[in-house]
This record gives sequence, C-alpha cells and structure tokens, in this order.
Amino acid sequence: MTVSSASPLPERSLSIAQARREWIEGEPASGMPVARVEPWLVRSWQRCLAVGHDPRQRVSFDPVSASSARHVAERNRALVAAARPVLDRLSRAIADTRYFAILTDADGIVVDVGALPGGSDAAAQHARDIARIGVDLSERAVGTTAIGAALAEHESVWLHRGEHFFHDTSIYSCAGAPLFGPQGECIGMLDLTGVQVVERPELRHLAALSARSIENTLVQSHSCDLLLRIGWPGCATGADTEGLLCIDADGNVTGANAAARHMLHQPLGARPALNCNDLFALPPQMLFDAARRGDAVLEVPLWSGLRVQARPQLGNRSLPASAAVAGTPRPRLRDVETELIRKAVDDARGNVAEAARALGISRATVYRRLSPSRRPGS
Repeated sequence: MTVSSASPLPERSLSIAQARREWIEGEPASGMPVARVEPWLVRSWQRCLAVGHDPRQRVSFDPVSASSARHVAERNRALVAAARPVLDRLSRAIADTRYFAILTDADGIVVDVGALPGGSDAAAQHARDIARIGVDLSERAVGTTAIGAALAEHESVWLHRGEHFFHDTSIYSCAGAPLFGPQGECIGMLDLTGVQVVERPELRHLAALSARSIENTLVQSHSCDLLLRIGWPGCATGADTEGLLCIDADGNVTGANAAARHMLHQPLGARPALNCNDLFALPPQMLFDAARRGDAVLEVPLWSGLRVQARPQLGNRSLPASAAVAGTPRPRLRDVETELIRKAVDDARGNVAEAARALGISRATVYRRLSPSRRPGS
C-alpha cells in the first residue's frame, strides 16, 4: 500500500513558520514563546545568511563539471561499492513511503542513488532533480538540508519542509547521517528524502543504522593483517554494537569503526597510529597466535581495568616473515600477568598499594607474583 502525501501537522507548520520569522527574517516573537529550534538548524540558517543567501532565491541543483564528476567517482569507488547493497535494502524498506536514498561524498556531491518513486507527477520530477549522480547538494549550493547539516555537524539529523533554508527546497523532508572511514574521517553521508510526503522522523534512526553498516563494510575490507572484533562481556553483539579493529603486522591499529572508537575511547585509525600495546594489557602477538589457532573468543584486559571479549581473525593480507618468527616460543599467560603487574608497580613509582588498587588485586598477590624467589614461568 502506498502512503499518500500530506501536509505537515498544523502545529508543526506553525512552529516552523515562527522559527523562520525569528531566526531568518529577524522578526520579534510578539509576545509568543520563542520557537523551539534544534541548535544545529539555527547554525545552518546562520551560515546561509552569513554568505548572503536569500530564502527566496531560486535553487537550480546544478551538477559539477564532467571532469570533476569523473574525479569524484574515482575517489569514491570504495564507498559506492560498500554502500550499494545497503541502498538496495533501503529501497525495499522505504518503497511504500515515497522516500528514496541518496549517497554523497564529503563535499555533498551525489555519488549514488537508490530506487526512485515512479510516476510522472511534479513530486517525481522534484525527486529526479536532486537524485542525479554529480549534483552538488552541499550547503553552499542548496542551503540547509539534511545533507549539508550532517556533513557540517557530523551527527544524524531530521529536517522537514520549511526547516530547509530556501523556499524552493521546502517541499522536501529528509533524514541524514554522516559516514566515517576506517581512519575516522568523514567521507560522505547517507540521505533519505521524500517530496511532499508525511513526516517520518523515525527515518533518522534508519539512516544512522544504515550508515554504520556501510562503515563496517569499509572497515572489514580495509587492508590489514589482523581483524579484531570486540564487544563487552555478557552483551550480545550485532552489526551496530560490535567494535572492529584493523591491525597491521607491527600491532598498529590502522582502521576502526565507530563502535570500537567509542568502546575504547580513542581516535583509532588516526595518525600517528596507536599500537595494541597502548590499548590492551597483553602482547599483540597473543592476538595473532589466537587467530592462527582459530580461537573463537578471548577475554582481553584493557589498561583501564575493564575487559572486552575479542574475536581475532587473520586479515586480508598475508603476514610478513618478521611478524611471526619460526620457533619463537609463545608467552605463557602467567608470565604475561607477572609482566603486567611489574609494569603497574613501575607506573605507580614502586607504590604497591596503588598498583594493587589499579589492577583490582590484593597487595599480597602483587608481592607473591613479584617475589625474587619465584622462577620465571613457575
């Protein structure tokens, strides 16, 4: 069943109109309460006003030049490949709403689109105006949209009708979510747009979830020697909660998804790269060894005292000989724990009580494990 188009609810229309008068046209509130507006929306309107835009000027949805379009397509080949299955799934999920999906690069240039609503009416034409590869839908070109806002704010947004800056774009309703690459940089955004349709703010969640799926695909295809999947112990893992880390032969983190960056509270994938030694309280070689053995799950301690469950698997490029020297004995877990205790005492400048508190163990255990009478490996 196809959902018919409709005007926004009267109170929603009045609220948007009042906000425009106050923030764009500069009219006083006339005794009425100040319109409640999302801060990111006000910032976008203010940027449009600052560059001299007028809400009444025409918007033409111009494409970039042919040479620029070729450059954009080449630069975003991996993004488009990762997003295509997601766009196909989205097209099925929103088929009965007359919304459609648009993928842009980090500059707001359209690089791919999902299936468009059929028909020859004005709404279908307005959809085709913006859903064309190579069209510039950035804030500088078409004012306030979910595309420009998501790219500027690096957050998912919902935008309805008159919340767009220009009158020409007030026929659209759209949800947008930014896309981040394995190094944590913004590489584009995913937009779900409808023309003169019923307001569907729940599409903001769908856009954000779909964006995370695209990001995870990019991380999993990122060249690495070890792919580490991490999650909190006892918590069910899924595509939107599982952390992904790409690790090279030297133990450096070369890529990560948003879940991993949040779980470990680190800008993973940035330069200079963090090493596994900076994150996990065990040698990186143990993770590589577990992957070779096919261990399903490891419980890995963090330097914060927290623990994560990790599923290591060998990456999509072969390990160089320097990464696994033949005949090198694997460290025993007891030896690793002793070394961690020794490091904690060193970090505490010899204060055993402080080291024990940091590790969550007793002082007696620290003394016992570091006793000179203990033989290595005993």
